[in-house]
This record gives sequence, C-alpha cells and structure tokens, in this order.
Amino acid sequence: MAEKRKIVGRCPACGSDLEVTRLQCFNCDTGIEGRFETCRFCLLSHEQKDFIETFIRVRGNIKEVERELGISYPTVRSRLDQVIRVLGFDVRETEEDSKSDERRREILSRLSRGELKPDEAVRLLKQFK
Repeated sequence: MAEKRKIVGRCPACGSDLEVTRLQCFNCDTGIEGRFETCRFCLLSHEQKDFIETFIRVRGNIKEVERELGISYPTVRSRLDQVIRVLGFDVRETEEDSKSDERRREILSRLSRGELKPDEAVRLLKQFK
C-alpha cells in the first residue's frame, strides 16, 4: 500500500486553490474520477492548521494558546482572524473590541508621554486579555 500523504488545498507554485480529481479506496482499490471540492480546512496553511489544533486542544482558552505557542494576545487574535478569513467567513470587529483597542492605544500613548510608569501601564493593559 502506498504511503498516504496529507492533502494540500493550494498550489505550491502559484498559490491558487487546488481541485481533487480522483478519489481512491485503499481497501478495495475502487477509484472515482471527477471534480471534487476540497474541504475548507484544506485551504489552511500548515502553520494555520497547527494553530487551530492548539486552539481546539485548549478549548479556545486564549491564555493557554499564548502560553503553548509563545505568542502574544494580539498575535493569537490576528492568527484566528486569518483562519476565519481563509475559511470564508467575515471578520467583524465588535464594538467592545473597538473600545478595548482604543483604550489600549490610550494607555500606550500615556506611557510614551511619561504620564504612566511602565508597571502601571502593564497592569492596565493586562485588564484587556
């Protein structure tokens, strides 16, 4: 029996979506030819699949994703938004997200102007995780 390879969803040469044209049963050797859609998850890059596996394993706990992957909260959010887009969904920023982002920027501005000490800025920023 031939070694099974993982399916890829994008062309390694140009990045376009790939199409499956043949399915083969490894048990009875039946083959089916045609034009088949790949699953949405096949369109994810290897890195995005690893991210989603971690996200699911820790049940969506952002702090655990941060810890396991060694990345920051904004990076977790950014990667999750990328995956959502690749899967064909809209990424909508909620009003709460927008207010939190505005508040973070204000804290960082106050820090850069010397109005806050670094430890106080860190304490305030941790409230948004």
